[in-house]
Amino acid sequence: MSVRRVVPNIPIGSGGGTGDAPEAMRANAAFYGRLGFEEVMNQGWIMTLASPSHPTAQISVMTADRTGPVTPDLSVEVENVDVAYAAMVEGGAEIVYGPADEEWGVRRFFVRDPNGRVVNVLSHH
Repeated sequence: MSVRRVVPNIPIGSGGGTGDAPEAMRANAAFYGRLGFEEVMNQGWIMTLASPSHPTAQISVMTADRTGPVTPDLSVEVENVDVAYAAMVEGGAEIVYGPADEEWGVRRFFVRDPNGRVVNVLSHH
């Protein structure tokens, strides 16, 4: 199985301590910008920042997942999400959501890791 990138998902807005979502997005973009990150995606509820010199080095901040039942702690992009899903099911892992084809061009599922964290496993179409 090939992993393409791993991205932490930082919760913001309510409970994140930075106010409303647009303000929180701006504050996070400014903060992580000082470390060299630049905004590469912003859907209003999730914003991804990446290193221009190493584009797979990323951080996402999100208010709440728009279609999933919970906000994932971590995202792992794999080459083939269906192969990853089959491996997780075969291993007895708890599937929290999906698999689902999302309107923004990813196929994904959520799985709970042994620590109770929710991992968003995805592939781009």
